[in-house]
Amino acid sequence: MDTLKLKEAKDMLADDYGNLYVYKNKDFSLTKYDSLGKQIGQMMLTVPFKVQSVQNPLSVPLFSENAQELKFVDQNMNEIQRVDFKQKFGFIKMAYAEDLQQLWLLDESTKRLIQYNFRNETIINSYPFDASFDDLMDLLVYENKIYILTKQAFRVYTFKFEKIFEAPVENGKRFRRENENILVITNNAILKYIQEKEIVKIFQDPEARIVDKNTLSYFEIKTNKLYLYSLEKEVQPQQEPEEKQREPEQEVKQPEEKPAESGSPEEKLEKKTQEIEDKNPSESSLQKLIEDISTLESGGN
Repeated sequence: MDTLKLKEAKDMLADDYGNLYVYKNKDFSLTKYDSLGKQIGQMMLTVPFKVQSVQNPLSVPLFSENAQELKFVDQNMNEIQRVDFKQKFGFIKMAYAEDLQQLWLLDESTKRLIQYNFRNETIINSYPFDASFDDLMDLLVYENKIYILTKQAFRVYTFKFEKIFEAPVENGKRFRRENENILVITNNAILKYIQEKEIVKIFQDPEARIVDKNTLSYFEIKTNKLYLYSLEKEVQPQQEPEEKQREPEQEVKQPEEKPAESGSPEEKLEKKTQEIEDKNPSESSLQKLIEDISTLESGGN
């Protein structure tokens, strides 16, 4: 892609068709490009908006805390739905679109989590939620669990406001849900939540400025260039070093197990002589007498 399109990007998302959505905070614009870098559509906004997800490119939700509203845009970046919170609620800190008719809203003024059907404008449920709203970056509700992301922490709660899990993160930005998998996107890493156990890094590049993924690839913007990495290579580098480390161990052990070779010719002669002495002591004494006479003769000459 043209580096000018990426230079001022504040965020970038990729859908499963390879289309890219580039958000620029400078002019509050959201521009959609196809996989070849051709512009498909653009939306010029008057206030900052947060793109929740582009997994359904036919209906992309955008939330604005400043405007207290949620927009849905279609595949050509045309607005198809707007939900205004100002008349019905206090101050909505974060909104999560569960589907095409239900929203989950964090109302900071009443400290409540609200399940809201925006099609018929009715409140379905309301739960006390007296959590800290400082540095709140994203909200996700899935299978009766509430996921909260701040710049420095990832937390999971029940609807009774019981904390199930907490882990530190650096520069948290947003959630991505892939079926039952909950992912955390940060500035230069992608983390995966292992239910109630841990959160692990599945992609990281310290030099990256923006990262994202779809079902086929990891994406990153680094030095104003776009890079793609295949998901298939995720676990292979961890397996190869273990096999390479086992080979030298076998090579070292093999010489130890092999019987030692016979000694030098002198050692063989000495061994043979010892065997003769053991079998026939008299023959050995005669040999010694011959050697002594030979020594005396040599001295006399």
